[in-house]
Amino acid sequence: MPSADPPPVGVMENLALKLKSIGLEVIPRFPGAFPATSPVDIYRAHIADKVGHITGVKPTIVHDAIQWTQTLDKGDCLLPIPALRIRGKMLDEVARSIESQFSSIFLQARRTHPTRPAFNSGTRSRYGHNPSHGLHHPSDSSSGRKKIIMEFGSPNIAKPFHAGHLRSTIIGGFLANLYEHSGWEVPRMNYLGDWGKQYGVLAVGFNQFGSAEALERDPVGHLFDVYVNARAEERQVTELEAEAATIQAVSVDERARQYFKLMCEGDNEALGLWKKFRDLSIIKYKATFARLNIHVDEYAGESQIKKSSMEEAAQILEEKGLSEASQGAVLVDLTQYSKKLGKAIVRKRGGTSIYLTRDIGAVFERYDKYHYDKMIYVIVAQQDLHMAQLFKLIEVMGRKDLADKLQHINFGMVAGMSTRKGTVMKTNETKYQQIEDPEKTADTLAISAILVQDMTGKRINGYTFDMDRMTSFEGDTGPYLQYAHARVCSIVRKTGVDPSKLGHADFTLLTEKHAIDLVRMLAQWPDVFQNTYKTQEPVTVLTYLFKMTHALSSSYDHLNILKSEPNLKNARLALYSSARHVIHNGMALLGLSPLERM
Repeated sequence: MPSADPPPVGVMENLALKLKSIGLEVIPRFPGAFPATSPVDIYRAHIADKVGHITGVKPTIVHDAIQWTQTLDKGDCLLPIPALRIRGKMLDEVARSIESQFSSIFLQARRTHPTRPAFNSGTRSRYGHNPSHGLHHPSDSSSGRKKIIMEFGSPNIAKPFHAGHLRSTIIGGFLANLYEHSGWEVPRMNYLGDWGKQYGVLAVGFNQFGSAEALERDPVGHLFDVYVNARAEERQVTELEAEAATIQAVSVDERARQYFKLMCEGDNEALGLWKKFRDLSIIKYKATFARLNIHVDEYAGESQIKKSSMEEAAQILEEKGLSEASQGAVLVDLTQYSKKLGKAIVRKRGGTSIYLTRDIGAVFERYDKYHYDKMIYVIVAQQDLHMAQLFKLIEVMGRKDLADKLQHINFGMVAGMSTRKGTVMKTNETKYQQIEDPEKTADTLAISAILVQDMTGKRINGYTFDMDRMTSFEGDTGPYLQYAHARVCSIVRKTGVDPSKLGHADFTLLTEKHAIDLVRMLAQWPDVFQNTYKTQEPVTVLTYLFKMTHALSSSYDHLNILKSEPNLKNARLALYSSARHVIHNGMALLGLSPLERM
């Protein structure tokens, strides 16, 4: 199994030489600090070490106490004195002691600019990423990268790709990127709703309402229409049952039951039509996910879970005395562990399996196949109880080791989603003609608008879909973010200088406040990535990107490139190019496709 990328060759050595020139011989090491990828960690390490010596507090306690500041005018880091837990001294006295003993040499460390790591060969696309998260501990018997299965999207065949599936896909795609950039191996999985009596309804309805041509052209949309028509006929038949009891024998519902029975028995003809529906739907899903800049490694589904896996799970629950018969069904009383968990039904009347039974089987089958270290389910908050029951059932079955590897990432719902189309691109015909593929650019802008609106708040919060707001170029929207990236690309492009040649620019020439603030914001990106890994919230990245684009926009009038003398021109160009890379990396992490022209 391949290992995660090591820190770029020469980065630590270069940093060590630079720091040595201003009197800092060694970079102290702390748990959770990554000086090879985060410039600010260098300063935090030295602050913790020096304050530890001054106060007598363990440097690890000092390091853990150092916090971010909310705005640049309050500095780069904040050290709350009460967090040092020093007894017998006044807080003001401790603060004055620390301030007075900091050497002027140490304070000069701020002049070490964090733009340079972004220009080391091969590091631009990785700046801020932390591949060490995905590495097994050296004491672990396994080697190489950890493996996490990311299950997201999971639409039901024959039903439209609704807002819940869209949110799951957006969030799941982001999390997959986040873990991948953190060094994990990430198989992406789409667990389709592709089994059950509803496929009998679909097959019966297709014989009456279906069209082979329409199926090939738009499988998901056409199958949904077929399903709706079949269910409508079923309701009409049900209303007539009182007048003719014998009609039940030929009703849609009864024919669907019979058809699904044939599927369960392995009838080739029945399974052949079902497989065609499934395969054509997957082709459509792949195209949809590609537009969202997402790929899926495995299209699993309820149909793929082995009967033997479900039977084995039921047997374990019975042998452990956990399951009980109730009015023909089988359930497990989980209230003994938590009243909120209630009673989980694991088998319906008549012996048929349900979602929960199949999900249990999936946990074991996936572990046998992937030997995952973690598995995340990105599923709407309405399924909180279902997921909690699943995890507890795995635990009480004697596999707490597996239960501890499972995590449910939930989210709120979207209201008011519409399918209106806009033609904002064509309002400026001149720019429209300059773009190589205007239709693709328009599609990228539309996708960016949707993704950014979805990620603007915390996952658990639902929101109202607002077409006018999300497509605006004013305010913190997807189109604005794309515009900000395209604008800095344009500035760098117009200079005619190859950005890869800027690694030796003289950053000490960047003395203006706007330049220094941009440098400080660039230094924050590794911290933002690290914090995002902890919170698993895309809004953490998005908030940073808008702060960066705002700072960049306000700097253009103060840091002119074209009118600068050569050395200053290179330094400013290096700064803007670094900002472009960081914005690009952040957008790509969110699943956006950064545009260079628009």
